[in-house]
Amino acid sequence: MITRDTVDRLARTALPILAILAFAGSLAANLAAAGDTLGFDFLAYHQAAVRLIDGQPLYDMSFSETGGFGLFYYPPTFAPLLLPFGLLAAGTATWTWIMLSIAAFLVGVAILPVSRSVRWWIVLLAGLSFPFVHAVKLGQVGPVLFLAFAVGWRGLSDPRRLGVSGAIGAAIKLQPGLVLVWALLTRRITAVLVGAVALLVLALLATLLAGISAWADFLTLLRTVSEPITTEHNFTPGAVAYQLGVDASTAWILQILSTVGVVAVFLAAVRWASEEASYLVAVIASQLVSPILWDHYAVILLLPVAYLLSAGRWWAILIPLATAWPLVGVTPPIVYPAVFWATLGLTFWVGWRARVGALAG
Repeated sequence: MITRDTVDRLARTALPILAILAFAGSLAANLAAAGDTLGFDFLAYHQAAVRLIDGQPLYDMSFSETGGFGLFYYPPTFAPLLLPFGLLAAGTATWTWIMLSIAAFLVGVAILPVSRSVRWWIVLLAGLSFPFVHAVKLGQVGPVLFLAFAVGWRGLSDPRRLGVSGAIGAAIKLQPGLVLVWALLTRRITAVLVGAVALLVLALLATLLAGISAWADFLTLLRTVSEPITTEHNFTPGAVAYQLGVDASTAWILQILSTVGVVAVFLAAVRWASEEASYLVAVIASQLVSPILWDHYAVILLLPVAYLLSAGRWWAILIPLATAWPLVGVTPPIVYPAVFWATLGLTFWVGWRARVGALAG
């Protein structure tokens, strides 16, 4: 006789197998079919590192718009982390980065403060997720940021882990520094100081490597290439509205309202949500406040999905499934800002209920 326990054991055995097959199979298929897009974004990082090694400026100032091949417009603090890759040939460096990014993601999943079954669900969902496989194929920083945020989540009570992970995120892309703002608002002063020191060290190294002029070049480049509302393949609410036919001025107003709303939810989460939920709201907000929201940024949503699953909200699997790679060509652009906003609101809501329950208990 087949019992409920037997079914549960079979499900627990099948989940890791399905997760490994989906993860490895999806990555292998997408990398094999990548063609000229393999390492598209990473090669910009590599070229920047090579320029530094050759004694040239960190930034190529010839670009006038975002999205072009070879455009590196990350902060100078990213340069010290990239320098070793500049010593390798482009092809070797690309594959090294891709393997390291996959490893970074898996380490991030392994340290998530959730159950073993939830971790396997995240591996399975990552294999189905277009943002994840696309980020790996392009050589994007998403999997590395996933690890940094996971370290911060795991180390909420450890100011060194939280501070350093926040600093690494901010050094790579400015927006993840919002978790250090979260630490400040939640009175984790030691974590803020640790993060500030780590950022200062990276800033000094960047200045030694690239010179003071790199900072001015970075700001100039941002002003030159930043036309977010009209940027193709940008998935912010304002940009999607523009793509749907809304005029640029109205789209800008919508984008400003979205940003204000994100900040409001972030502050509300700090005040009324549980510790874990408010941190993860900060993680989501760090991406959603960006003026450019590429589709592969949604790999970060696997973190709050893990939180929601661990809280028993199994409907959370629909969040990454909404942007699954089998649906590419079918998923409308509006889905991306919608899933970001939905995840932001749902994470806050579950965290608020958790805090209310804890106070009542």
